[in-house]
Amino acid sequence: MKIALLGYGKMGKTIEQLAIQKGHQVVCKRSGKETEGNLMEADVAIEFSIPEAAVDNILDCFKYKIPVICGTTGWLDRWDEVLKKCEGSNGSLIYASNFSVGVNLFFSLNSYFAALMEPWKEYIPSMIEIHHTAKKDAPSGTAISLAEDLLRHSDKKEWILDENKAGALTIEAIREGDIKGTHIINYQSKIDCLSIKHEAFSRDGFALGAILAAEWLKGKTGVYNMKDVLGIT
Repeated sequence: MKIALLGYGKMGKTIEQLAIQKGHQVVCKRSGKETEGNLMEADVAIEFSIPEAAVDNILDCFKYKIPVICGTTGWLDRWDEVLKKCEGSNGSLIYASNFSVGVNLFFSLNSYFAALMEPWKEYIPSMIEIHHTAKKDAPSGTAISLAEDLLRHSDKKEWILDENKAGALTIEAIREGDIKGTHIINYQSKIDCLSIKHEAFSRDGFALGAILAAEWLKGKTGVYNMKDVLGIT
C-alpha cells in the first residue's frame, strides 16, 4: 500500500517507521507548506497535522479520490463542511480522536461504566487527562469523546475545562514532560471512588491503529470510525 503522510511530526515519523516495517511504502510527506513526493501516487493518506491545516489536507484527498485517515483534533467546527464534501465527491474518510486500539476499547468501557453508574447520583463524575507539553489543544480530543459518551448517561449538561460548575462535568487538563496520553475517569462519593484509566506508553499504539484503519479503508467509500474498523458494536 502506498501511503501519504500529511503531517510529518513525531506521529508522522512513527507511522512511517511502522508502515515500512509492515511492508507499506511512503510516497508523499507533507509538513506545513513543504511537500516531498507526490500525493496523487498514494493509495491512502494518513493525516496527523495541526487543526489549521487538517481540513485543507482532507479536501485535497477528496479532490484526488484518495481515502483519508484523520487523527488531527481541534477542527470539528468544520465537520459538516467536510462531510458534505466527502459525500459530494464519493470520498472516503475515517476520523477518530484517537486511533489506538486500547483507547477505542476504553471508549466502549467508558460508555458501559457511565450507563452502570447513571442511577447512582451520589457518585460525581470527573475526568483527568495528561499529555506532553507540546500538545496544542486542551482538553484532548480523546477526553472530549469520553466526555460526550459520559454525558449521555448523566444529569450533567456539559463539560467544562479546569473548573467546578454545578451541572457540568469537570475535565482537568495537565501538560507535562513527554507524556504520550493518560485519561482517568473518576466517580467519587463521600465514602469511596471508582476509577477507570487508560495510559499510553508510546506513540506506537496510535500509529499502528492508524495504519490498521488505512488498510481497512482502502477500496471503500463513505465516512467511518474506529468502531467500524474494530467491529465494536
